[in-house]
Amino acid sequence: MPYRAPIPDFAFILDHVVAFDQVRQTERFSEATPETTRAILTEAGKLCETVLAPLQRVGDQNPARLENGVVRTSPGFAQAFAAMAEGGWLGMAADPEYGGLGLPQTLATAVNDMMSSACLALQLSPLMTQGQIEALENHADETLKTCYLPKLISGQWCGTMNLTEPQAGSDVGALRTKADPNGDGTYAITGQKIYISWGDNDFTENVCHLVLARLPDGAAGTRGISLFMVPKHIPDAQGNPGTRNALRVVSLEHKMGLHGSPTAVMEYDRATGWLVGEAHQGMAAMFTMMNNARVGVGVQGIGVAEGAFQHALGYALDRKQGKTPLTGAGAIVEHADVRRALSVMKAEIFAARAIALANSVAIDMARATGAEEWQSRAALLTPITKAHGTDIGCEVASAGMQVHGGMGFIEETGAAQYLRDVRVTTIYEGTNGIQAMDLVGRKMMDGGEAAFRLLQEVEDGAEAARESLPDLAEQVWQAAESLREATEWLVAQDMQDRFAGATAYLRAFARILGAHYHLKAALAGDARRRALAEVFITRVLPEHVGLLAQARAGAASLYALSDEDLAA
Repeated sequence: MPYRAPIPDFAFILDHVVAFDQVRQTERFSEATPETTRAILTEAGKLCETVLAPLQRVGDQNPARLENGVVRTSPGFAQAFAAMAEGGWLGMAADPEYGGLGLPQTLATAVNDMMSSACLALQLSPLMTQGQIEALENHADETLKTCYLPKLISGQWCGTMNLTEPQAGSDVGALRTKADPNGDGTYAITGQKIYISWGDNDFTENVCHLVLARLPDGAAGTRGISLFMVPKHIPDAQGNPGTRNALRVVSLEHKMGLHGSPTAVMEYDRATGWLVGEAHQGMAAMFTMMNNARVGVGVQGIGVAEGAFQHALGYALDRKQGKTPLTGAGAIVEHADVRRALSVMKAEIFAARAIALANSVAIDMARATGAEEWQSRAALLTPITKAHGTDIGCEVASAGMQVHGGMGFIEETGAAQYLRDVRVTTIYEGTNGIQAMDLVGRKMMDGGEAAFRLLQEVEDGAEAARESLPDLAEQVWQAAESLREATEWLVAQDMQDRFAGATAYLRAFARILGAHYHLKAALAGDARRRALAEVFITRVLPEHVGLLAQARAGAASLYALSDEDLAA
């Protein structure tokens, strides 16, 4: 079954579920009319269906490789990247002053979702560039912006982010990469970085690396880290790629999946770099890129879930096995358990997608209005979008393999690739455990106010649905009230007890938000929307009870098991 862009779902969610119309009503995004939105989704969908999707298997079976220091990308990737660049898709949300389209992040999120479904390995490249564009827009000086942004937005150049080092995984403050002043406003960058997605390619003129490093007077830990732009080729006086910089790809990682995406070990040997933002404030600048990427990675998970679902559905509609309940000799989609699996997969995708688009609406409203309430909501939803979106990507991809039965374990069907590709999304851009800790830690420093405001909307929505959908509305209201009580308990605990239940708390929050958005869809939609909402609310939402019990269990029982006990 070839990939089909789910444009009607995006249009429905934007119009009826996440209140995208309020973004259109702002002065900043007034040009994102319904007609413009539909045209963007339609054109992006065509690109994904006809150009990107055919490369899904190509990239997996013809991995990127390093030959004599040159990265050779998978067949067709160069042409597909050029098509993305020519269509303006890389700079959709970028500043028009530098060549961007200035469109809402919400539309960029929808497009990234479709591109991830079609070919995640290639989509990862523009995602990195988009994050770098936002970091430069917010933190670079005008000279750097003028030099780099137009080329990144046009796709002539591409961007990466360099955080991780061999001895410092998630503990970024332990980095050893050095930045020594050259005396002319530039810096000599020395060190090694690992896990650099799209660290190099053979189809853009330049590769621009944002590198975290420590100045000689930088304090220990994250407070002493600065951010530097370190290009593969140093721009000349006209801003064109000039002298080759002192950096190289040492090797490419051999990975479980994402074979078409070159993941590089990068070495910098007194490479020339330029400071981005203020000295010793590199983490603040990099977090701008990381937060952009975290929403994007959550959407990658959702996009892969969509691709895996469509793949499994196509198989289930075609495969005949056993006596079926409807026609006696029909396809396996008639079997109750297969129908359950596919229905839950579709309901999960809708819920996770609505959360990601609601997150993007909050980001757009924060940018357009500067209102603290929108900023808080965007911050609260970001770790939920990232962690839950990627968890659902893995779960739906696994369920898709199961629908295929034994053939799901056979590589030629392509079902396993979705799971192999998506698995890393729960790890990179901050593991999902770190996202959960961020949610119950930093994001609850307001005493839970942002969470309580969002929960009030959920309860108000349930009240509004009581007359039309009383049973479903009651379940959603009760779940939201349980989450409110758990949140009140959570903010009164010390961090260790919060962290012990963080993963369960985040998942419970996502379950309740997903039910809320399904309930809104059921109110606004037809019988199909109501049926899908019933699947989620009756079969998936009840999970929140056990999750909230785990969230409130505290840390004591975990540490009652000693290291020796765990090893016994």
